[in-house]
Amino acid sequence: MSSIETPGGASATSEFDRDTAVTLREPGVYDAELSAGWTIIRAVNGGYLLALLGRALGDHLPHPDPFTISAHYLTPSVPGPAVIRAETVRTGRTLSTGQASLYQYAEDGTEVERIRVLASYGDLATLPDDVRTSATPPAFAPIDQCFGASDSPAPPIPGSSAITERLDLRLDPSTVGWAIGAPSGKGEMRAWFGLADGRDADPLSLLLAVDALPPTSFELGLKGWTPTVELTTHIRCRPAPGPLRVSITTRNLAGGFLEEDAEVWDSADRLVAQSRQLARAPRG
Repeated sequence: MSSIETPGGASATSEFDRDTAVTLREPGVYDAELSAGWTIIRAVNGGYLLALLGRALGDHLPHPDPFTISAHYLTPSVPGPAVIRAETVRTGRTLSTGQASLYQYAEDGTEVERIRVLASYGDLATLPDDVRTSATPPAFAPIDQCFGASDSPAPPIPGSSAITERLDLRLDPSTVGWAIGAPSGKGEMRAWFGLADGRDADPLSLLLAVDALPPTSFELGLKGWTPTVELTTHIRCRPAPGPLRVSITTRNLAGGFLEEDAEVWDSADRLVAQSRQLARAPRG
């Protein structure tokens, strides 16, 4: 068996890289260990899981970078051993498509499917420079005027908040009313994003970034776990070094479900990732 290395063949020195490492057991089958360091409330974070599956597919497919990846979260994942089974759906000159599922083990040893993804991969380095867009970065407070985890006046989250120790999140003051009992009602969340160990962003960490902020439901006056049902992410280009800006909005909460639309902007003011997810609204 061999462990999958980080891009460029460098050994994994970042906690994110170590915790998303996968080991090839046989063609299309990878062993992994879901780290307790990426849990929130009572489950492993969905963006971290997406990055883990993204790493396995990047090894399995002939192209290196995720262009689009859609994940359905079937059952909550927990820290511990997991196996990823990947297969190629189609390969072409510029894109290859694959699917993968992550399984964990029940008490009787049977496999329980946690997530199933379908993804198309390409090579971001080969994309043309032509950009025609009406998208502009949202307004953000300067990073030194935003709130980190140690600044939050909110009471501790029931259960685990381990993921906050691995992220460098600085929440925009206009989206932290929930922390002092005065949610804005706008369904918006904005933050500067980085990894706590200083690792630069890349396509895999973008898969984490789109699902790393507090849920927009907090600013709608709801508290509690907001489990993801489905998450689709588009990676548009490789991010420049430096902190990212993540903006997430919800326009419609109905029937106990809400959508979250995310944009991720890099230090060069480029829109590097977009996503939409459907989540269950908390009951609080």
